[in-house]
Amino acid sequence: MSATGSRPDPTSPTPTSAAHAGDPEAPTQERIIRRVMLTHSLSVRDVCIIILTVLAVFYSLYFAAEIVLPFVFATVVNLLMVTPMRMLHNRFHVPKPLAALFLIAAMFVFVAGIGTAISVPAAAWLSEVPHSIPVIQKKLAYLHGPFEAVYTAYDRTVAMFFTGSSRHGITAPADFMAFGHIGTAVLTGTRAFMGEFFTMLLMLFFLMTEGDSLLRRVVEIMPTYADKRRMVQIVSQIERNVSLYLATITIMNLLVGILNFLQCWLTGMPNPLLWGVLAFLLNYVPIIGPLTGVVVYLFVGMFTFSSSLYALLPPAIYLCIHILEGETITPMLLAKRFTLNPVLVMASLMFWDWMWGISGVFLSVPMLAVFKIFCDHIDALTPIGHLLGGPVRPRSLRTIGAPVEVK
Repeated sequence: MSATGSRPDPTSPTPTSAAHAGDPEAPTQERIIRRVMLTHSLSVRDVCIIILTVLAVFYSLYFAAEIVLPFVFATVVNLLMVTPMRMLHNRFHVPKPLAALFLIAAMFVFVAGIGTAISVPAAAWLSEVPHSIPVIQKKLAYLHGPFEAVYTAYDRTVAMFFTGSSRHGITAPADFMAFGHIGTAVLTGTRAFMGEFFTMLLMLFFLMTEGDSLLRRVVEIMPTYADKRRMVQIVSQIERNVSLYLATITIMNLLVGILNFLQCWLTGMPNPLLWGVLAFLLNYVPIIGPLTGVVVYLFVGMFTFSSSLYALLPPAIYLCIHILEGETITPMLLAKRFTLNPVLVMASLMFWDWMWGISGVFLSVPMLAVFKIFCDHIDALTPIGHLLGGPVRPRSLRTIGAPVEVK
């Protein structure tokens, strides 16, 4: 996901606007929203019950993350696999279980291959970070005065609340012990990640093979024909728009990773594959991801090159690639879509980062887009869907301060 721009939203016009597109007497979305606001008045008791219910749901999601996260990831990846799965099953008549196993195996080989290729250079680079810090300090010596002023103000502020707390109390051995603790934490996190990853693969297999059957069962238990039709519309729109969105941004992010791999190789950056993969992953996170990539490229350039001016070249090229992809190419591929409000996109990123960590960051925008589709199809939630939407005029989700269009 991209960080300084916007991507078109994977949502499409509301069912009401689509159904009445050819009827000049049909009520507009604004009239529907006004009618809902007038007919659904809430008392203080209702508002309190809704707030407590939402808090209970989020509380459960926080403490049940180990169970919920693999299922959510499997659902999102299933949307990405819908098109190749149906092509294998419908066009080439491959049985669903075999097609699912083939696609999951291909994804596993891709992820494992990338992880194996970058694990050794990543570990080597992390081990060199403590020894490279003095080099950075020397290159940034001209900023010593401003930084010292900030540190002094920080020490005075901390001393007002905590006795004996100071940044100067941190010793060099403690710094190196911290890096040892980081290594232990990484190993523990990797073990937990692999457990959740295999759980996700198992859930993904059953979603790919039995997802259509489950949807039929859900439609069958809907009480009225209108409810059945609405459920089919919601699922079809999520599947069509979100899967197209995920497939498009995955291809574009892959191109961004390849271009950054080439520019790192040409400029002499160490381990270009590592930084290319990092650019590919960070581009899934809107706004924050590419900004993080620019900072990382800047520090790696400072570690690598003797000239501070030349160290600015890799992050500058990274930023140009991102702007070209986020402001030109992707908006052309995903045009004629609504946008999501950039304030709510950032709020969603920060909230799900607090809730589920880095996994929540990657899932925040797809979940927000799916939630908007549900709101657009349910009359009582139409005002919320309208609030989530940005300007109709399509722009790219990656310009800071601009209306964010979802990835």
